Amino acid sequence: MPVSLKLLKTSTFRLAAVYLVVFLLSVGAILGYVYWSTVALLEQQTENTIEAEVQGFAEQYRQRGLNGILDTVRRRSRAEEDSVYLLANQIGRRLAGNLASLPQQAAGNTPGWIEFPYEVDSPRGIRHHQAKAFYTVLEGNFRLVVGRDVEERRKFARIIRGTLFWAIALTLVLGVGGGLLMSRNFLRRIEQINASSRVIMAGNFAERMPMSGADDELDRLSTALNEMLDQIERLMKGMREVSSNVAHDLKTPLTRMRARLEDALRGNGNDHRDALQDTIAEADQLLNTFNALLSIARAEAGQAREGFSQMDLCEMVRDIAELYEPTVEEQGGEFDIAVCDGVDVFADRQLMAQAMTNLLDNAVKYGRDSEQGSIKVAVSVEATDKEIHIVVADHGPGIPEADRERVKERFVRLDESRSEQGSGLGLSLVAGVMKLHNGRFELEDNEPGLKARLVLPRPAQDS
Repeated sequence: MPVSLKLLKTSTFRLAAVYLVVFLLSVGAILGYVYWSTVALLEQQTENTIEAEVQGFAEQYRQRGLNGILDTVRRRSRAEEDSVYLLANQIGRRLAGNLASLPQQAAGNTPGWIEFPYEVDSPRGIRHHQAKAFYTVLEGNFRLVVGRDVEERRKFARIIRGTLFWAIALTLVLGVGGGLLMSRNFLRRIEQINASSRVIMAGNFAERMPMSGADDELDRLSTALNEMLDQIERLMKGMREVSSNVAHDLKTPLTRMRARLEDALRGNGNDHRDALQDTIAEADQLLNTFNALLSIARAEAGQAREGFSQMDLCEMVRDIAELYEPTVEEQGGEFDIAVCDGVDVFADRQLMAQAMTNLLDNAVKYGRDSEQGSIKVAVSVEATDKEIHIVVADHGPGIPEADRERVKERFVRLDESRSEQGSGLGLSLVAGVMKLHNGRFELEDNEPGLKARLVLPRPAQDS
């Protein structure tokens, strides 16, 4: 498609064209009003002046008779350069005035306004002008024509009219030119975005949308697209890591299951029973992994909201914490519970309980103080006007700040050898549950240890 046609089809040019049409109509209406108002004002002033003079002549005729009006007409004919006068007798013969003869339009005995051409003797020769006059018949059948030369006023009106048309034409040319220029710049930037899109579709996922630095709507669009591409890149990277980790985590138990079954086939009957028990245990572990993946997927997709109901969050946290308290105390550790009362939320009790269980499992598993060798775990619930904070803190080695966001992803384990028991899905499930509840999952330094914080928005009726 030719560039000119592309420019005409851009939204910028169409918007500029619409604005230009509205602007032209507005300018045309304003200038037209000014033109017609000016012309009407000049015409009205001319008519008012002529009418006043006609009344003056009539008064002169009544008071001084024919000689008086003849004297006035002769005097004014010599003094007024742009005025036209004529006093004629009953047969139309000129008695006084600067008109050579009675105009053809001044016929009969009916008074009224007339316009007629007449000749003017100027230094450049005889010139044809236009006059507007009032024709009337005085007593004694004398005919009087009083008028003004309107040639200059008509020229002025023509100049204004021409200026109006030229202004509209110039506005149209400049508007179309400006629209094409804006469309050209807009199209150039759009083509840059299209070119970057084609590079990305060709496989170069490191490419990003260009920015002009003007912070306009296209820059904001490019920023949003770049953020989306960054998110897609992170998700793709996460998918690659998940695929690798899934393959590693599933390969080991499946290999062990196969080995046990082969040993059982070669052994006696008792070996069969032991192998089947171990295989069932491995299968349960695999099922738990897949169930955790399914729960995370459903939570992140928002498909688990049918389990939402009104629940006492403090009671749920206290019940789960009290289940873990004996385990910690049996190992010689400390378990502190500081939970407020009467905080109701609209949530999925099972998922919230699973999230709390995962956090407490990690705290008990990794929360041993490296110096004293004892486990220290603290659970608290705090409610503000707008948010509810559930905190599970331990005194273990903690998580480096650089890894705190990464451990929320699926199958991410800081134990690179993956020798510790676990699937790396616990914190990912917690993050998914908080996303489902429009909350936040934050990991902080407990100095020493780790502080896991669940932040839920407080219902409006509780504020």
